[in-house]
Amino acid sequence: MPRFLIRHPGKQRDDILVEDDLLTLSFVNGWAVFTDAAGTCLAIPGEAGAHIERVDEPQNHEPAPQKE
Repeated sequence: MPRFLIRHPGKQRDDILVEDDLLTLSFVNGWAVFTDAAGTCLAIPGEAGAHIERVDEPQNHEPAPQKE
C-alpha cells in the first residue's frame, strides 16, 4: 500500500502520514497532489517547503556506476 510521510521542517507537529491502496503522487503547477480513487485528497504548495518521502518500500539503492 502506498504510504507517504510529509514533513514540514521546523514544524514537527504538522507532519502527516497518508496511505491508501490507490494513492498516487503527482506534481502539478508547483503543487504536490495526492489522489486516490475518489480524486484529489491532499495538495501541498511547493512554497510550503515540505519534504515528501515514500515510506512503504525498503530503500534499495543501487551503487553508483564506476568510471572505467
